[in-house]
Amino acid sequence: MARQATGCVEEDSRRGATVYAIRFRANGRRQYQRLGTRAEGWTRERAEQELADTMALVRKGLWRPPEKTPAPAPTDTDPGFHEFASEWFNAGEAGWRENTRLDYLWQLSHHLLPFFKNHRLSQITIAEVDRYRAAKLAEDKPLSASSINKTITRLAQILEVAVEYGYIERNSARGKRRRVKASKAAPIWLDQASQIESLLDAAGRLDRAAREDRQVPRRAILATLVYAGLRIGELLDLCWRDVDFAAGRITVRASKTDAGRRQVDLLPVLRDELESLRATHTASSGDRVFPTLAGERQGPSNIRRRVLARAVEEADKQLIEDGHVPLPEGLTPHKLRHTFASLLVSLGVDPGAVMDQLGHTDPTFTLRVYRHGMRRDEASRKALRELVGLVEWSANSPQDSQVTIEATRHHAT
Repeated sequence: MARQATGCVEEDSRRGATVYAIRFRANGRRQYQRLGTRAEGWTRERAEQELADTMALVRKGLWRPPEKTPAPAPTDTDPGFHEFASEWFNAGEAGWRENTRLDYLWQLSHHLLPFFKNHRLSQITIAEVDRYRAAKLAEDKPLSASSINKTITRLAQILEVAVEYGYIERNSARGKRRRVKASKAAPIWLDQASQIESLLDAAGRLDRAAREDRQVPRRAILATLVYAGLRIGELLDLCWRDVDFAAGRITVRASKTDAGRRQVDLLPVLRDELESLRATHTASSGDRVFPTLAGERQGPSNIRRRVLARAVEEADKQLIEDGHVPLPEGLTPHKLRHTFASLLVSLGVDPGAVMDQLGHTDPTFTLRVYRHGMRRDEASRKALRELVGLVEWSANSPQDSQVTIEATRHHAT
């Protein structure tokens, strides 16, 4: 990464296609501007020149964000897939998150375009889609079933626009029959109070053993994932102004969906964790709850590797020494979100309220967790209620539940 003045050039080759972009400050905010790929004629030298030109405009107060204009529809009555897919990508990329854009670029450049690049849109029939699927399965190192299905989903998304433009009459990539049949993995989450305690206790031991210059609040981070069900991006963007101790709720502002922007009730056990963390930090209301030591936004990989993976390793070591079964394999930050859903069910929250707390719009996952949770015996439910500091949780709505939380809060000895 080459730095220049207050900006820098980024060169990203993680998905195989090298992409150049620039980052800089303008108008009091951090700015990101994608330039293009090597295939589109971009080089580091050209990117550095673009950065220098941009910074000159910024210093003069003349820089303005580039206008996002949709790509014109192809004029060919039967355009080629390569042409149409490229225009579809260029038209949509400004509105996608960076990870989404890179995923779509990878699916197109490494899978869909190599197979369909010489096809006209009208030539992408159901038989051709099935042939593509068979070709991906027959590769020496085939993608997983879910990854192949994602590329077919992207193909269907592109062809749907072609249908809207009137270039083809039907979307040949739509429907379950075009997808690879994949066996569903067994659900993974922490299902017992003892498992949650083991994970958080292990994180606490790591916190106490950490060097002064390596302090990361592992226990508080994992407690927030388990007891608030935040997505990892929501966790990393959480600010102290979003944690309302008086009202007993967390406001999730940084979410990718409208349903994701929500309020989550603050369980007593999490309130204690966050109040303890707040007392040890001199941060303003706008500061992040879990920043890096330099005060910047943490990367998701830090949470996965340095926080969760190390806590799981420490917990398993202690569990095995004590003659107990280790934690479930495959735990991720998102599986801790599933743990939160399971917790709510055990506390008596109805499926609709669980969806509200998670920011879900599709009830499928919530109902699956609900059915699983209802099979718990009363002793297990009682242990979970005691773990979070409640005698019971109102089964009516998230709004009513706060009264019950306040009335039944207890302090650990």
